[in-house]
Amino acid sequence: MVNIAVLGYGTVGSGVVEVIATNGARINQRVGDEINIKYVLDLREFPGDPIQEKIVHDFDTIVEDPDVQIVVEVMGGIEPAYTFVKRSLQAGKSVATSNKALVAKHGAELLSIARDNNINFLFEASVGGGIPIIRPLNSSLTADEIEEITGILNGTTNYMMTKMFYEGANYDEVLKEAQDNGYAERNPEADVEGYDACRKIAILSSLISGQQVDFEDIYTEGITQITKEDMMYAKELGMTIKLLASCKRHENHLHAIVAPYLLNQEHPLYNVNGVFNAVFVHGNVLGDAMFYGSGAGKLPTASAVVADVVDAAKHLHRNIMTMWKSDKLELLPIEDTRKRYFVRIGGEASGLREHLERDFGKVEIVKVEGLDNEFGFITEEMTERKYQANAAEFPEIKHMIRVEG
Repeated sequence: MVNIAVLGYGTVGSGVVEVIATNGARINQRVGDEINIKYVLDLREFPGDPIQEKIVHDFDTIVEDPDVQIVVEVMGGIEPAYTFVKRSLQAGKSVATSNKALVAKHGAELLSIARDNNINFLFEASVGGGIPIIRPLNSSLTADEIEEITGILNGTTNYMMTKMFYEGANYDEVLKEAQDNGYAERNPEADVEGYDACRKIAILSSLISGQQVDFEDIYTEGITQITKEDMMYAKELGMTIKLLASCKRHENHLHAIVAPYLLNQEHPLYNVNGVFNAVFVHGNVLGDAMFYGSGAGKLPTASAVVADVVDAAKHLHRNIMTMWKSDKLELLPIEDTRKRYFVRIGGEASGLREHLERDFGKVEIVKVEGLDNEFGFITEEMTERKYQANAAEFPEIKHMIRVEG
């Protein structure tokens, strides 16, 4: 029997218990042993719930029990999760977590402790919910130099952008709808400002680079400035707008960014809609691969956590995770990255085109019926530094969105 303890009986924690109860026979077959939930840590009581007999309120009960071999951390946040996870690993217990904030901030340290104790710190559910992406990067794709990971990593913002694109709704309308449907929190800042996606791409960047990528160093721009007018231009161009979290290799450097992008219809992420997530990976040997599915939610996330429990149970005394060093990776500054830009600008194209092409190179002009005294244009490829310098010459510019590909 393999005894586990679950820290937190909220949405994901109760999902972990449900997944093990529902699929226990198959899970045990795959482990080759019986998975038994011995404790569930929570401050609350749950009268009438069968889980009540396993509820404990003191973490020391878990960490001091030698029979507990795997700890599942689904509390969220940095503290007390960090303290509990670190103590569990130091006590020789493997840990599976869905906590992206914890992994992004302390992943290198916790992986190192797990390695030193010949156990595992696993975090598949921290990126992409139920989509397998950490495990493929850790095992299936280890023969490749990963040159790009670009993903739609936040279901809330993807739901909102999809609604804005297909229904012509404005930002405030779709945010309220997302909140009413339970897709967005009452305080949606972490989602709409891009912070959630930023932590996820920081984890993926650390994994493929082998060094610590601090999420604070990643340029992050959310969707709060995207308007229905922007979506009208996207439709006119035969494109769509998505919030992308991306890490790309440029010669000897990596650069990472979270920002809205215009995508053409040939892009593999173009048709990822609603609350679904997807991750596009390009390896120098493999070529292109896509991972698509439910990026959040109780059971999809719990499924990924339990998959880590299975892995930990199958490798109780053998470390299997790829490490990344705590040495900080210096990302290529955003000013040095190159791309094309879509720009909305006030005025008439005929009067401005010559001036625009002098600064931005040959531009593609786009006009949308019903939007008077403004037009859009797409620039040639240039660095962010050059774009910003040129854009400063045009006070008429209303908005800029980067173009992918």
